[in-house]
Amino acid sequence: MSTQLDREKALALLKEYNESESLVNHGLAVSGVMEHFARLEGEDPDYWGIVGLLHDLDYEKYPDQHCVKVVEILEANDYERAFINSVVSHGFGLCADVEPTHQMEKILYATDELAGLITACAYMRPSKSVNDLELKSVKKKFKTASFAAGVNREVVTKGAEMAGYSLDELMQETILGMRAVADEIGLGSNEA
Repeated sequence: MSTQLDREKALALLKEYNESESLVNHGLAVSGVMEHFARLEGEDPDYWGIVGLLHDLDYEKYPDQHCVKVVEILEANDYERAFINSVVSHGFGLCADVEPTHQMEKILYATDELAGLITACAYMRPSKSVNDLELKSVKKKFKTASFAAGVNREVVTKGAEMAGYSLDELMQETILGMRAVADEIGLGSNEA
């Protein structure tokens, strides 16, 4: 089995380069979203999920070299060029020149920022959960530029278009993908 299909090794690598719980949780959230979309697209959820898990691998330690340093790290860990290009492509036009060409890459590009917005929406809820978060709430917050102002809404919109999803479909499916990993990312039920 190739390295990139070993989720435990990938998670250990993510934690080696990211001490921040929020960055690890973001990787886990995007991984869950990518697995969900892989199933919708009839693709390999394990592969898509690990691309999502490692997409921000270099962000905490090398924020000024995001999507650059990751190439070196993944090569040193025996990841294949296609896998590395997929990871780098999520930064297209922002911090990378690798354009998303495969459907997986387009969905990663579209949902990375959106997962951050949905996380922020969940934190604002009394439940602090994505399990009761509805599309209309996310749409309302998406239109409010001051809410989660760091989220690049243009990237989300462009990514949805590239991937062939309406913005509503992309948001709804991203919520569903995050629900699948809600407990793992700290956005599940708070009931004891």
